[in-house]
Amino acid sequence: MTEIPVPPWRKTRRPSAPRTVLSRDLIVSTGLRILDAEGLDALSMRRVAQELGTGPASLYAHVANKEELLDLIYDEVIGEIRIPEPEPERWLEQLRELLLEAIRVFGAHADIARVGLANIPTTPNALRVAEGQLAIMIAGGVPPKIASLMVDRLGLYVCADAFESSLYMNRQRASGKDVASFLEETFGQIGAFYRALPADRFPTLVAHVDDLVAADDRERFAFGLDLMLRGLASYAAEAGPTSKD
Repeated sequence: MTEIPVPPWRKTRRPSAPRTVLSRDLIVSTGLRILDAEGLDALSMRRVAQELGTGPASLYAHVANKEELLDLIYDEVIGEIRIPEPEPERWLEQLRELLLEAIRVFGAHADIARVGLANIPTTPNALRVAEGQLAIMIAGGVPPKIASLMVDRLGLYVCADAFESSLYMNRQRASGKDVASFLEETFGQIGAFYRALPADRFPTLVAHVDDLVAADDRERFAFGLDLMLRGLASYAAEAGPTSKD
């Protein structure tokens, strides 16, 4: 239908765009979007409010402060980690798959892993992951005390590794280079530095430079994880089948 024009003698005002209805979920998803694009240091209540076209005070009706917002965003990210039902006969393989899944998820979300450091699981998805890890290990015959310690160590290992990777990615973004070029240049420089070391003082380092710089971050993560899991498996073997009861 053709719109009727407004008479020229009548003053009118364009209707304003409807305000965004704030909710905790919207605030969290907006914060996560900012974090993914700009990193953790760019995230603030003010920055989220600006993105939503409102003032920071309106956010506090849904989120207590930045600390709670970070906890909620972290829990949202952890929610992407898939937790399998325990299969006792392949518990070690399941645990490995779960940790590789976790490092992949963290790697997709800038430096969010930093929030997990010095952070005890208390949010729903963090508890879900801890529950899943513990259940898999105990189903595989790992003594509960050892399994409980391992939940803590695995969480620290994943978060620390993911955070370190994010530091490299921050440097890569700042350099303006693509990932492949940045990594090639960075580790090329490291290799050149080690090759230039005085061979009489550091003969072993100089002789094995290629081995020292060969593996990428995923291979290094998998290597460290396998070392931990081999040690964990020894506890299950020592405990014997009775620990599964």
